[in-house]
Amino acid sequence: MTTYAVTGATGRFGQRAIKYLAAKVPASDIVALARNTDKAKKLLPTDITIRQADYNDAEQFTKALQGVDRLLFISSVPGGPVPRAQQHANVLAAAERAGVSFIAYTSFPHADQAEVALAADHKATEKAIAASGIKHSFLRNNWYLENELSRLQAAAAGKDFLYAAGDAKVGWALEREYAKAAANVLAATDTKDVYEFAGPARTYRELAAAIAGDFEIKSLSDADYQAALIAGGMPAKLAGFAAGGMQLIASGILTEDTTDLPDVLGHELTPLPEAIQEVLK
Repeated sequence: MTTYAVTGATGRFGQRAIKYLAAKVPASDIVALARNTDKAKKLLPTDITIRQADYNDAEQFTKALQGVDRLLFISSVPGGPVPRAQQHANVLAAAERAGVSFIAYTSFPHADQAEVALAADHKATEKAIAASGIKHSFLRNNWYLENELSRLQAAAAGKDFLYAAGDAKVGWALEREYAKAAANVLAATDTKDVYEFAGPARTYRELAAAIAGDFEIKSLSDADYQAALIAGGMPAKLAGFAAGGMQLIASGILTEDTTDLPDVLGHELTPLPEAIQEVLK
């Protein structure tokens, strides 16, 4: 018998991964790891095992991973009181002590080469996992289409579609598709060390063209984009963060040419117009 565990089980990605995993392996073999077990009991299937595991507590995590063979290690959310790099180190140390034999880790596109700050924790975590000697797969997820929700909603409502990434391309796909691929890798017996998961590389103009409705598509400079967000009611600090994200995308860090995601899913990705409608619902 193989036991599978998923960290961050109450998050959207974790919930979806567990749902897909439960369709591939017996639910009795699945362990959901969550900081809030009461929340987990409300959100997750009743026939899986739920254990408390906080990224900030390596000792607790070690206990939670007892008997686990294969671990889906979903990267934590940055910005908390404990640095994400330390949280990830806690999880890896726990996995080593508990004797976990395989780790699938959700990472960043080309994390080993990326020089942007957004990739730093992922690069360090990948390096540490590789050094541990534990068999692994790095799931380098590109961009969730859900990340564009506010932009999609604005256009669908007839408002301007604004962006500041020029002709840079992004490998958008639905979060559920990334989550299903993660579950497939976790359940597989033959895996690669690295998967560059992404949808077809498209520009923001191509994304806008797939949205149903009548609206203007406007490619702006960084300064004009930030000013437009503020004029639309977004707080200045948040607008600055959004503009910074556009700058990163404009640098080409999300441009991708890979079939890893549909290959692991075993089918083509949801067509972009349909995927947009799914997000808008």
